[in-house]
Amino acid sequence: MIYVSPLSGVEDAIRLHGPSHLVSLLDPDSMIPTPEGISAGKHLRLSVNDIASPVDTLTAPGEAHVAELISFIRTWDQTDPMLVHCWAGISRSTAAAFITLCVLNEDQSEDALAQLIRRNAAHAFPNRLMVRHADSLLRRKGRMIDAVEAMGPARATWEGVTFALPVRPEL
Repeated sequence: MIYVSPLSGVEDAIRLHGPSHLVSLLDPDSMIPTPEGISAGKHLRLSVNDIASPVDTLTAPGEAHVAELISFIRTWDQTDPMLVHCWAGISRSTAAAFITLCVLNEDQSEDALAQLIRRNAAHAFPNRLMVRHADSLLRRKGRMIDAVEAMGPARATWEGVTFALPVRPEL
């Protein structure tokens, strides 16, 4: 399973679901140390702000960040869950979850994977810049971008709730 949470839900998600791998997507000033129960080598810490286009004083998710995420995903043996989080559990983490599903399910349509996220998280609004980089790196020819745009509007909220996605969904 892939679990997605806001920062406020990380400790509970680790306790309840026992992930072996953790992806933290937080701004550089808010990055957390590796939590107890997670091996340091299985904690990917991407220090990026939640922005969809470059801003001088902020760290935009870059192609190198997304390439690092894709490499990390490919090292996960999927025996135990992966937990992905950002500050609110709405944008960066849902983009990372979508990217994870696309990497692990090359035989599934990007639209079906994006709709799986929408069904499980009405609040999901995947970071478009991260998705654009992944689409390019994975050579999806715009299909990932189109799929995220086709998800429809997200339910407005200040913070998402923890939700689960099957690694190999039957769509």
